[in-house]
Amino acid sequence: MFPSYWIENVGKRNLAQIKTILAIDYGKSKVGLALGDNLVRIAFAYKTLPNNKNFWEILAKIIAKEEIKKVIIGRPGHNNFKDSAEAGAIKKLGEKIATELKLPVEYQEEMFTTRMARNNLKEKGLKNLERYDDQESARIILESWFASQDF
Repeated sequence: MFPSYWIENVGKRNLAQIKTILAIDYGKSKVGLALGDNLVRIAFAYKTLPNNKNFWEILAKIIAKEEIKKVIIGRPGHNNFKDSAEAGAIKKLGEKIATELKLPVEYQEEMFTTRMARNNLKEKGLKNLERYDDQESARIILESWFASQDF
């Protein structure tokens, strides 16, 4: 069946480690989520959460359930967390994920992702775009991040 040298060395092999990555498109009322992994580098729209008092608890449960290893958060424009309350909230969310959940957090520019998301959804023939545009924006953010990485 399998050669004995192969069976003996299976446990010693350095197999590629798959890391599930979560992307977040943060908004005042809704937060879009997308998932992907570092090997296939394909992002999938996952879920839209209401940004309410239960948001953090639900997000932490999703991160645990999906065994997330890294979080990518969309950052508006080139402002580097200046000039808006939303940018400050995004930075605080990233810091909370890093300190409380002990996960690495990176930021990816998200300029025009909502517009691109709505166009994508229209092309797919979906109605009620507001229901899906945040998670589609998160998917675009994650794909942009994948494209910018040297794996």
